[in-house]
Amino acid sequence: MLLFKQHIAQRLREMTHTRQTPDVFLKPAGDPGLLGPDSSAWLVHAHFMSMMVGGIASLVVQALHPRALAGVWDHSSFRDDMAARLGRTAFFIAATTYGGREMAEQAIERVRRIHQQVQGFDAQGQAYRADEPQLLAWVHLAECTSFMRAYDVHGRPALDTHRQDRYFADMAVMGRAMGAGDLPTHRASSERALLAYLPHLRCDERTRYVLDLLDHYPTQPPYQSLMKWVVRAAHHSLPPWVHGLLQRPVPDWREGLAVRLALSQVSVPIQWALDDVGVAACARQRMRQAKEQVPTETR
Repeated sequence: MLLFKQHIAQRLREMTHTRQTPDVFLKPAGDPGLLGPDSSAWLVHAHFMSMMVGGIASLVVQALHPRALAGVWDHSSFRDDMAARLGRTAFFIAATTYGGREMAEQAIERVRRIHQQVQGFDAQGQAYRADEPQLLAWVHLAECTSFMRAYDVHGRPALDTHRQDRYFADMAVMGRAMGAGDLPTHRASSERALLAYLPHLRCDERTRYVLDLLDHYPTQPPYQSLMKWVVRAAHHSLPPWVHGLLQRPVPDWREGLAVRLALSQVSVPIQWALDDVGVAACARQRMRQAKEQVPTETR
C-alpha cells in the first residue's frame, strides 16, 4: 500500500515538474517553520487539487497587470517551459509553508535577490521593478484569493469564516517577508484590496498569449486530460469581474458542475496518497519526531 501511495506521489511530481522529494521536509525535528502546523496555510496548501486549480487561476489574474506580467515576460523562461516555472513556484510555496525556518527563510531570501535584478519597461513603456511593494502585493493578493476560491470548491475539510481569515493572516506573514509591505489579514479585505488594482489592469496581447498557453497547457500525454480539467476549473473559479476584463463570457455553470465532479473523483486517490507521503505529511512527521525524542521521565 505504501509503495502504491509513493508511486502516485512520484507521478504527481512528474506532472508538476517538482524536483525535490518530500523527505527534505523531515528535518529538523520539531521546527515549526514560519507558520506551524496549526496554521490554516498548512491545511489549505496540503490539498493538491485546490492548489493546482488556484495556481492556474492566479496566473490568469496576475496576467492582467501589465507591469507585473512584464517582469515575468522579460526575465523568465515560462514561454518556453511553463511547467518547469510552475514547478519552481510550487516548491517555493511548499518550502515557505512546510519547511523549517532556515529552509523557508533561505527560499524567501533567494527570491528577493532575484527580484532585485528584475526591472525594465512593460509593453506600454511603463517602468517596473519586481521588488516594488505594490507589485509584490498584487501577486500576493492574486495568489491568496485564488487559492481560497479554489479551496471553497475543491478543498476538504471546509473552512469557516474564522479559519479563512486565519489563512489570509498566515499568508500576510509571508507577503511581508517578501517585501510586499502592509497587507490585509482577512478574506473580505483581501478581495477589496485586489479590486483596488482595477484601474491598472488590462487584457492586452501578452495577456491573451498567457491565456492561450494555459488553455493548451504543455504537459505529457498521461496528464493532458487532467490538466484540461484543472484549467477549466480555474476559469470557473475566477470572479465575474475577471471574465469581463478578459472579454470572455462567464463559463456555463453546467460545465462547471461536470468539471467539479470529475476533479472530485480524481482527487480522492491523489489526496489519499499525499496525506501519507506528501510534503505536508512529512512536515507533520517532523513535528511528531520532536515529541517522540523527549525522554519519558520529562514528559
